[in-house]
Amino acid sequence: MIIKNVKAYTEDKVFHEKDIHIENGLFCTQSSEPEFIDGNGCYAIPGLIDLHFHGCGGYDFCDGTFEALDQIAQLEAAAGITGICPATMTLPCDELIQILHNAAEYKKKMSADSSRASGHKKGADLIGINMEGPFISSAKKGAQDAKHILPCDAETARQFLKASDGLVKFIGIAPESNPDYPAFIQQLKDEVNISLAHTNADYDTAMKAFEAGADHAVHLYNAMPPFTHRQPGVIGAVADSPHVYAELICDGVHIHPSVVRATFRMLGADRIVFISDSMRAAGMPNGRYTLGGLDVNVEGKRATLVSDGSLAGSASSLMECLRTAVTLMDIPLETAVACATVNPAKCLGVYDTRGSITAGKKADLILLDQSLQIQAVIKDGVCIR
Repeated sequence: MIIKNVKAYTEDKVFHEKDIHIENGLFCTQSSEPEFIDGNGCYAIPGLIDLHFHGCGGYDFCDGTFEALDQIAQLEAAAGITGICPATMTLPCDELIQILHNAAEYKKKMSADSSRASGHKKGADLIGINMEGPFISSAKKGAQDAKHILPCDAETARQFLKASDGLVKFIGIAPESNPDYPAFIQQLKDEVNISLAHTNADYDTAMKAFEAGADHAVHLYNAMPPFTHRQPGVIGAVADSPHVYAELICDGVHIHPSVVRATFRMLGADRIVFISDSMRAAGMPNGRYTLGGLDVNVEGKRATLVSDGSLAGSASSLMECLRTAVTLMDIPLETAVACATVNPAKCLGVYDTRGSITAGKKADLILLDQSLQIQAVIKDGVCIR
C-alpha cells in the first residue's frame, strides 16, 4: 500500500509532504503492493496509544470479560487509538486478580488469532495494564472505593504481576500509606513502572519516591495536593525529577487550559503523556453509569460521582482530548501528537515497534483532515475505517 498526498508526521516531530509505504502490515521504505490511497492533503499521524483509561461504549475493563475487552478494543481502534493500556480501579484483591487473568487470556487469544490472520485484527492492541488501585490514599481517593484501599505491599503486587502474565506495566501507589515505600519501590522498579497515584504526599515524600525509582505520575493535578508556592507537593517533585513522565487529561474538564500550557513550560513536551481516563460512558448518551462499582452521572464531557460530586474519569476519547488540546488549549499539533503517540510508546517500552511512522514499525495510522476529524484509520496496514 502507498498513501499519497498527505502531510506525514515523522520522527523529527514535524509534518512533511511525502508518500507513506506499507507492506506486510509494517511501514517500509518502498512497497511493491499495488494498492494506493489518496490522502487528499490530510495529516497522517501514528495510531494513538492510551495508557490510562477505563472503558467506553458502555463497557469497562473491570467488567473482566472477553466481550468487554473485545468491544473496547474495537471501539478504541475505530476512534484512532490503536494501542491500549486500560486501568484498574480499587477493588477487592481476588477480583483484581481475576480481571488481570482475564486480560492475560484475552491477550493470548488475540495474539493467536492475529497469527492465523496474517497479523491483522480490527481491535486495538492490548499493550499493557495500568493499575490505578488499590495502593492509594483514602484522602485522595477520588472516584475509587475507599473500603478496598490497601497500603503498598510487594507480595500483593507480585500476585498482580503474575496474574497478568506480565501485562501490568504500571502500579500506582500513595507512598505515604506505607513507611517502607522506598523499599517497595526498590524491590519492584525493575519489574514494573511505579507511579504516584491518588496520593496526598508532600514534596519531600514524593521526591524520596522518585529518587527510589518511581518514574510516573498518574493524571497530574488530579487526586493529589495542589501546587502552591510554599507546598509544591507531588507536582513540584515531578518538575524536579527529569526521569518522571506525567499524565495529563486534556478533556477540557479536568485541567484548565492555562494550567496545561504552564505544565508544558514547566516539564517540557517530552515528559507529558496525554491520557483520556475515559469511563464506560465515553461515546454514550448522558445518563447514569458505574465506575468501580460506584454510581456516576454523566452530562456532556463531565462525569461525577452521585455520592459526592467528585470527578469520576472522563467521557472523552484520547482523540477528542488531542483535538481539545490543539483547538482549545493552544498546544501545537506537532506537540500534541507526540504526547499521544511517541511519549506513551516510550513509557510502555514499545517505541521500537510503534508510536511513529518509521520503516519496520507496525503500520497503524490515522488520516485527519484540517479540522482534525478522522478520515481513515489504518491498522496493521489494513484500512478499518
